[in-house]
Amino acid sequence: MEHTRWLDDDEQRTWRAFLSATRLVFDRVERQMSQDSGMPQTYYELLVRLSEAPGRTLRMSTLADNALSSRSRLSHAVARLEENGWVRRSTCATDRRGAFAELTDEGMAALEAAAPGHVETVRATVFDPLTRAQQHALREASEALVTALAPGRWPMSGDTGAVQARAPEQTAPEQTAPEQA
Repeated sequence: MEHTRWLDDDEQRTWRAFLSATRLVFDRVERQMSQDSGMPQTYYELLVRLSEAPGRTLRMSTLADNALSSRSRLSHAVARLEENGWVRRSTCATDRRGAFAELTDEGMAALEAAAPGHVETVRATVFDPLTRAQQHALREASEALVTALAPGRWPMSGDTGAVQARAPEQTAPEQTAPEQA
């Protein structure tokens, strides 16, 4: 590089605050997930994405793109989820190279059990310390970073997350997937 664009004091402070905040949030969420549900955050996210899909099924390549994961890393994770009985993998009838991942009833139950603690941890670590204006600014900044770093890989518009997990007595079909956090 011909000319290094060093960070000024304000940029350096922003970078370090961002780095510290993301590490602390991810550590807290990962610790809660491990202690309360025995699953890593990565697996939780995959289960959520499958729960939001029509028929609780996604093509593996689409699931990898939506989760911002490599195909090989996703394949390994899905293999572990299969071992737990939470996901079923099937081949594509029209494309022999293609495969689908489907969330099983056992996987949905595991997701519904993990969702309340996960969402509470996310709320306590990310949303409670921020004002609504700060939450909005965080979302805008995060969307800008995703757009710049992964253009076309993750649909930000329309990706509103899922609705809250339904209690057993609720029957509304639009309330079937735990809230993504």
